[in-house]
Amino acid sequence: MFLVFIVIFILVPVIELNVLIQVGDALGSLTTVGLVFLTAIVGVSLVRSQGISTLMQVQQKLARGEAPGQEIVEGMMLAVAGLLLLIPGFVTDTIGLLLLTPMTRIPVAGFIYKKMQVKVAANGGFQGGFGQGNHSPFGHPPPNNKSNNPEGGDTFDGDFEHKSDTDEHRVEHKKNNDEQK
Repeated sequence: MFLVFIVIFILVPVIELNVLIQVGDALGSLTTVGLVFLTAIVGVSLVRSQGISTLMQVQQKLARGEAPGQEIVEGMMLAVAGLLLLIPGFVTDTIGLLLLTPMTRIPVAGFIYKKMQVKVAANGGFQGGFGQGNHSPFGHPPPNNKSNNPEGGDTFDGDFEHKSDTDEHRVEHKKNNDEQK
């Protein structure tokens, strides 16, 4: 993990500065600064449109009762792409655009989602309760554990009464009239 931080905070800025200097020598400093601003503006607008598209796909899957796992991964990738496009430099912009383009984002998101599914399945998934002994991380048995209910079931008996707003208004009006008398 330490190596990752070294790469992110030392190696990436050094590479970005080197590329910016090379582009600045070739195109001029004002043109280079203009290109950096242009990529940031275009990138943010593309992230917004792709994000809205991904959000609509999530809503469609939820409406069909499906889990939008890959779309959520794509949404996270769009957030990373937006961050990379806002960082000044051409290397981060290139990586951001690769994450932004559906042609590259969808296969990468699918790969990441499959890896996440395999990892969850290997760890027992979410069906196995809270680990060994089926206890919650707080030391208490989970609420749907049959040991909580002496009858052994998960059904609770109860009564309810439906009151409309007009019924409550009548009761309050009657109280006010009684208090005035």
